[in-house]
Amino acid sequence: MARGDYFKTHNIQPSYKDPEVLARFITPRGKIIPKDKSGLTAKNQRVVTQQIKYARFLNLLPYTSYQQEHLRHLRKSQVVV
Repeated sequence: MARGDYFKTHNIQPSYKDPEVLARFITPRGKIIPKDKSGLTAKNQRVVTQQIKYARFLNLLPYTSYQQEHLRHLRKSQVVV
């Protein structure tokens, strides 16, 4: 991931309402990317972590990569009548 705070660069606030942006800070396995790799400031890293956890609670983001794969598999196996 590029250096520099993503949220300061784009002049936005981290929010659970924008899961596409928060997904940038989650690994493919579902872990939150640490501050030294994400390039965020300490304050924004804490806010991003809090917002990711809240988005997961609201089911806007998956907790693990297994859930993503499981959902894809379920969608493919459903038969349309």
